[in-house]
Amino acid sequence: MIELYTAATPNGHKVSVALEELELPYTVHEVDLAAGQQKTPAFLRLNPNGRIPVIVDRQAGDFAVFESGAILLYLAEKTGRLMPADAQGRSRVVQWLMFQMAGVGPMMGQANVFFRYLPEKIPTAIARYQNESRRLFEVLDTRLAEAEWLAGDYSIADIAHWCWVRTHRWSGVSVDGLPHLRRWLDAMKARPACQRGIEVPRKVESVLRDEQATRDFAARAQQMVQR
Repeated sequence: MIELYTAATPNGHKVSVALEELELPYTVHEVDLAAGQQKTPAFLRLNPNGRIPVIVDRQAGDFAVFESGAILLYLAEKTGRLMPADAQGRSRVVQWLMFQMAGVGPMMGQANVFFRYLPEKIPTAIARYQNESRRLFEVLDTRLAEAEWLAGDYSIADIAHWCWVRTHRWSGVSVDGLPHLRRWLDAMKARPACQRGIEVPRKVESVLRDEQATRDFAARAQQMVQR
């Protein structure tokens, strides 16, 4: 049994989507980020960095894994799925996973901070992170023009990217003019495991459709940014 400590964020969704795809049994523990639960001594024993997600593998001697990319690799290697066994195939998955971890996630995350969360608006900072996020989207579009999935076959690299790219409106970044990326977004969205995974630990899709929900979510996020 996997114990998942998570919140309704793109990084949290990476792991819940992967668990759903792999059909692994897991128990969810929602971490209240606004309340600072990720900074409690009990949580810091699982992840000294005080961030979600974290898993604890009860079948492996209560082995804890933190960092979303590391968790995806652990789950793929544990099950022998969502990543090829051969060296070159594995390398392709890891390359695109690292592209997400080092580029797409941080750039979109900073776009969120400056575009949505900080009360003072700094146009140059907003433009810098939105433009860089868009540039990275264009890299993905170029890759997806030549392959159905990022690493050839469907893998944890697709899961990692989708959980962030699907939130592009929240970051204020357009996907217009990127037909291959949009095709891939639609294909990911149609997967039942992806649909289930983004509802863990709770559904938040109303945030972009409801003005009050948007304000409330941004207000809570402002507290989280400071932690």
